[in-house]
Amino acid sequence: MQQQNCNSKPQPVLPKRIILMRHGESQANIDLATYSTTPHNKIPLTEVGLAQAHLAGAHLHRVISDIDTNSPNWRVYFYVSPYERTRSTLCQIGRSFSRTRVIGVREECRLREQDFGNFRSQVRIKAIKETKEKFGRFFFRNPEGESAADVYDRVSSFLESLWRDIDMNRLRHDPCHDLNLIIISHGLTARVFLMKWFKWTVEQFEHLNNLGNCEFQVMQLGKGGEYSLAIHHSEEELVEWGLSPEMIADQKWRAHANRGDWNERCPWYLDTFFNRLADSEDSGESEDIWHETDEKIRQSN
Repeated sequence: MQQQNCNSKPQPVLPKRIILMRHGESQANIDLATYSTTPHNKIPLTEVGLAQAHLAGAHLHRVISDIDTNSPNWRVYFYVSPYERTRSTLCQIGRSFSRTRVIGVREECRLREQDFGNFRSQVRIKAIKETKEKFGRFFFRNPEGESAADVYDRVSSFLESLWRDIDMNRLRHDPCHDLNLIIISHGLTARVFLMKWFKWTVEQFEHLNNLGNCEFQVMQLGKGGEYSLAIHHSEEELVEWGLSPEMIADQKWRAHANRGDWNERCPWYLDTFFNRLADSEDSGESEDIWHETDEKIRQSN
């Protein structure tokens, strides 16, 4: 938490936590035939899903209230996808919070689920899923719908708006309070959000797993000003979500890193793109490579 004089004019402060939550169990999660009879945005929660959301609210309250660290001055601000199942999840979660703790809520259309197209039969869903596995989950575009890459674009736009809200203090946040942003959305949307935030590659995205219904991920602000999943979550959880050892090491580093140091400390990220880089300009390796390449070109001609 950034320190400020509580008697001075409020200044923009970074949220202590940004929490991503998937909606509760929906009717389509237990019966794929729902997609052929109900508009995607109107699919409701099941009774189990409603109960999951109620329990998740209590769990969120325990995490945010930070009883063990004696942090009584906290507030929450909600962003929610416009779909019925996410709004119903929010409604149940709200039962665990008093009005004095909730400083705002905003429906955000850019946080909606990936568009899979209009009414779809189970046979068509199966055929599309098989094609997606061959093509790749990120770039495959559903007929009449979206690809994960399309979702990435609108989530990127949302993040730009989110940062403006924070910078311009549009969230009406008192800097003496810990602010917690809770984003109630969908499985793929949450994965894409993390991909954009942490600069993960398409290949890394392909290995990520969906959250369970009403499961949530806590991006917590470290003392150095970087957000990390490793502050609240165990390494076992990160593995379960599909993070590689390199990605987990990066999360652990972010938990203690100073904001802005990322560009000076990213060897694992560079290795994702390059087989090897010379340690210095004096190694002479670039000159050798130039001569080798030039010789190969002349021989091929």
